[in-house]
Amino acid sequence: MALSSCDLILDQESPSAYDPATVYSNYTLAEGTIFGITEAFTEVNSYRGRFLPWYGFNTDIEWYNTFKPGDGKTDIASYNCLPNNGQLNLSNGPFPLMYTAIERANLVIEGLRQYGNTSEKTDMAYLLGEALTLRAMVYYDLIKTWGDVPARFAPVSSETIYVPKSSRDVIFKQILADLDEAIGYLPYPGATAATSRADRINKVFAEGLFARIGLAAAGYAIRPEDGKVGTGDPGEVRLSSDPDLSKDKLYPRIQAHLADAIGKAGLEDFAAYWKAFNNSEHMTIGPSKETLYVIPFGNGRGRWNYTFAVSSAKSSYTKGTDRGGDAGPLPTVYFKYEENDVRRDVTCANYEWNKDNELELAGVATWYFGKYRFDQMIDNPYTGGNDDGIKPVVMRYADILLMAAEVENELGNLDVAKGYLKQIRQRAYGGDEDAAEAYVNAIGDKTAMFNAIVEERALEFCGEFLRKGDLIRWNLLKTKLDEAIAELKDFRAMTGKYDTLSGDVYYAPNEDDEGRLNLVFFKDGADVPSGYTLEAGYIKYDDSKNSDLYLSKIEGLYTRDPEQYMFWPMFNDTMSNSQGLIKNDYGY
Repeated sequence: MALSSCDLILDQESPSAYDPATVYSNYTLAEGTIFGITEAFTEVNSYRGRFLPWYGFNTDIEWYNTFKPGDGKTDIASYNCLPNNGQLNLSNGPFPLMYTAIERANLVIEGLRQYGNTSEKTDMAYLLGEALTLRAMVYYDLIKTWGDVPARFAPVSSETIYVPKSSRDVIFKQILADLDEAIGYLPYPGATAATSRADRINKVFAEGLFARIGLAAAGYAIRPEDGKVGTGDPGEVRLSSDPDLSKDKLYPRIQAHLADAIGKAGLEDFAAYWKAFNNSEHMTIGPSKETLYVIPFGNGRGRWNYTFAVSSAKSSYTKGTDRGGDAGPLPTVYFKYEENDVRRDVTCANYEWNKDNELELAGVATWYFGKYRFDQMIDNPYTGGNDDGIKPVVMRYADILLMAAEVENELGNLDVAKGYLKQIRQRAYGGDEDAAEAYVNAIGDKTAMFNAIVEERALEFCGEFLRKGDLIRWNLLKTKLDEAIAELKDFRAMTGKYDTLSGDVYYAPNEDDEGRLNLVFFKDGADVPSGYTLEAGYIKYDDSKNSDLYLSKIEGLYTRDPEQYMFWPMFNDTMSNSQGLIKNDYGY
């Protein structure tokens, strides 16, 4: 009898050994597999510690604040990233970990299609839409970083362990089709418990992601000759030759998705929005909210403010450690804003916290992103260590409006485009509708509108690292970098449009925000501002590396041709582990 009982016990399946049919037919279990996809984002050298802190600069508005030629970090920023780069040539680096997320998504998608009964169960269909959207997002991040990459849209088998790179056009068309499908499964922001959270996927984010990917697919980038992906072809900057990825085909599809998204989220007060970001208050979303999706780091994970916040030199806000300030706006960005643009003083911070918790000016070459601040982390304060719990924004509603303006303008609907741009400008002017109306009315034609959008995206998204992808798809990367270098040289010498500056800056605490200083760059002959303190000798002319803004730093905005090296190379570890199937193109 005892032996018989033992046999019965041994024959029982372990409760933890769920088979796919069990997992993907049960909402709670299947939802857990979605979290498995996003868990890959949190790995040490994935989005957390290597991709987010290193992708997206240098541009004409953002740069790495430290310039040390030959240093691996400077090399990444200045378009001199080599296959043996010490920061990224890792067996557990961002490239393999992104494919971990893709493999998990492939398993989820296959399981839900087979067992989820998604045609009848809206909750299971939502999970399928979420998985499809996450996979599309990761593939887009791979393409914008490496160009052509392996296409894997089914779980790995013994026959597909090693695969070469595919043309990015194959991937673009698949993920756009996936998003078309996913959008039909996803509720609008705030419509369900899941879509009321910014760390879960919703319809408007998926529609915006379709637009973001579609604009890239129809835009410029360096591409190998057709049929020569992965052969070492140096490539050239050009449009895709695939007719399905032309503007004629893609823009009407983008237009339709964005038209549906308009009005399903909203713009918030700019300063209040970024304060909420630092407090994680942007996690609740809906028709009146701006955040559409964030990287779902836990409260003790991620290195966003740790990397990009206003620098804190051993203040209590960072537990006596030096944190933040690795990158910032170019010094000239502050002067691109009109004086009545509320985004200027939120975005561009030329001050830092010292060990006594006092604000002091940082120096002309060292600006920080004022959107990101340790002192505003009240709900979830930084507790020390290498993670801060900040959840970086992937997309906000302002991007929906500006992408819609761009597409409508290209399709010949100038007045519609003006209407979308006006919403952004009215918020920038603190709600002044007349000022916004005057601004957009001065835009006379399609070319002027395109140029206005190029400028507006710089002012709106500085510090959010969308700019590099924008400049690439517009074929303006080197053009804008060269313009930025020329402007920096003018600023340093106080020539050109900076010829009235005296070299002094006046500052005073902002009465409405004790974590910010108001700055006035003093002009020759101007009256001293009442209540302001003078900081003299602000711009230094010494070419040595001890000066604030030295020429080699300016000219080091890029150290190799940014058009040829707009993408990171395939790193040695990835190539050696591919059994020789993955090779570098683009002259690496």
